[in-house]
Amino acid sequence: MNNEPALRADAKKNRELILTAAEDLFQEKGAGVALEEVAKRAGVGIGTLYRRFPTREALLAATSNERFLSLAENSRARDPDLAPGDAVRAYLEDLARDMSTYQNLATSIGTVIQCGTPGCNAITAEGHRLLQRGHEAGAIRRDVTYEDFIYMVTAISIAIENDLSPKSRIGHLVDLFLNGISVKGSD
Repeated sequence: MNNEPALRADAKKNRELILTAAEDLFQEKGAGVALEEVAKRAGVGIGTLYRRFPTREALLAATSNERFLSLAENSRARDPDLAPGDAVRAYLEDLARDMSTYQNLATSIGTVIQCGTPGCNAITAEGHRLLQRGHEAGAIRRDVTYEDFIYMVTAISIAIENDLSPKSRIGHLVDLFLNGISVKGSD
């Protein structure tokens, strides 16, 4: 449920202009692009941008919302077909791949997912659900937290950012992490 008040037509239009400009610039130049450049491309003042998105992370969360919702939905949909450890692996691989959508997104993801958008809430809830399922099945050590997942995904995403074949490295790096957090790996 969205707690934001309904926007006036002009405010809604400005919000959409900002999101479109931000998406384009994040794709072109990475998540660290100057917010003034986003406002300029959107044709709005920087104050208008900050009224809608008070932080860079809030803007990144908004541009990532649909992808995050889709990631969580896909994870839930495939869950019945996977063992708990495999479900966690697939979720972490998807999340790491998503972090490479914009260059430098990974460095902010811990803050971005706390922004409270429906997508942020969905991927966080799904990660917690999968972690709990892994704990209950004895597939993941009890001392592993969701924050550990985020640290790991951040590290993998940063590591592969400049790799020429990052997609092929994600699975391998997730496996290395999971071998360390699995119950059988704690012997």
